[in-house]
Amino acid sequence: MESNKDKSIIIIGTGAVSAELTAYIFDNNKTNKNNSNLIIKGYIEYEHNIEKYYNKYKLESPILGDIDNYQFTKEDVVLIGISDLEFRKVIIEKLEKTHVKIINFIHNSAIIADNVTIGKGNIIYPHVIIGPLVEIGDYNLITSYSFVSHDCKIGKNNFLSTSGIAGRVNIGDDNFFGIRATVLPDLNIGNRNVIQAGMVIYNKLGSDNTVFYRFKEQIIAYAKNS
Repeated sequence: MESNKDKSIIIIGTGAVSAELTAYIFDNNKTNKNNSNLIIKGYIEYEHNIEKYYNKYKLESPILGDIDNYQFTKEDVVLIGISDLEFRKVIIEKLEKTHVKIINFIHNSAIIADNVTIGKGNIIYPHVIIGPLVEIGDYNLITSYSFVSHDCKIGKNNFLSTSGIAGRVNIGDDNFFGIRATVLPDLNIGNRNVIQAGMVIYNKLGSDNTVFYRFKEQIIAYAKNS
């Protein structure tokens, strides 16, 4: 039974991010100092993804309807559990037309300076660190052990996957930062860039770029033991 402080939410999607988000919500409820829990009312998902994702992750709350056809009420509260940035953008545009309430989820293990400003619809996983005077826009997904250092500005619908952003960096919209991607201080990053895992960005970056390593192929021969 929900208490007066509990809040029912709907999660959009049932894939890996939604499964992780579900687990972190449950964990947050156990350790929440304010005794205010998020109760998952259910998930919204395409029917053809139910077997692929919902059943795979054994999610307990029900499927409430289809992403394209679900009729939101003014009481509904939503979290977006989708990692694909282009699809997230489509969903965000649909949701904004409905005037449904889209909230932040910030795990209580995250360390966030008091003077940080955060927009709406952000998902911040456990053990994220966000430094002083950081400005974060709407609908960003920041996964565990990412850090955003002091005086950074982050726009809308970016995905930081265990990534590191040094001080005084400005980031636009719709950028993907792969695992352990790092941006050095005092740089500007544009929009819609894909920065692959392990990359270090040490120069300013415009828009619509893909940054990656070109690995050399190597054949290693092993002698058989006699």
